[in-house]
Amino acid sequence: MSDSFDTLKSAWLDTFRMQKRTIEAAAAQLSDDELHRRVAPGVNSVAIIMNHVAGSMRSRWIDFWTTDGEKPDRNRESEFVDREEPREQMMARWDAAWSTLLGVIESLRPDDLTRVVTIRGEPHSLPMAVCRAIEHYGYHRGQILMLARTVKGEGWQWLTIAPGKTNEFNAAMNEKHRRERRV
Repeated sequence: MSDSFDTLKSAWLDTFRMQKRTIEAAAAQLSDDELHRRVAPGVNSVAIIMNHVAGSMRSRWIDFWTTDGEKPDRNRESEFVDREEPREQMMARWDAAWSTLLGVIESLRPDDLTRVVTIRGEPHSLPMAVCRAIEHYGYHRGQILMLARTVKGEGWQWLTIAPGKTNEFNAAMNEKHRRERRV
């Protein structure tokens, strides 16, 4: 059970870290003005979505086992208002939220698989709570990547396989893994 659990926990950590890394790489391509730019009325900026994700993480993962994941002090609606704050301030809140999430996941033990947490009064098994978080953050990751690419326009540096580069990418991956198998 421990080996299986370690594999699962590693997959969760890898997934969360990849989400964080790609969101940060997208945000890093934007100027401060672009980070706060709304592409249309009613569409959130990259900064707003990042603030929402950080607020959600803070609420869900602080006191994960002992309190409801929707903390009474969370003001979700305020997460969707552009704070027009310096990037450093937003990133400090972002990093703190991710640190909390990753710390909880890193601390998990096999016995925790059967434990239950509550989110908005609804009981969740640990795997369901983690899957819910992966899905939620993945949804917003996609939004952020699309918005950042739209806002940046021609200067965008692809974080995924660039259009027209699939064959080149696949060949490079096949060669990489062929070399790794030989070692």
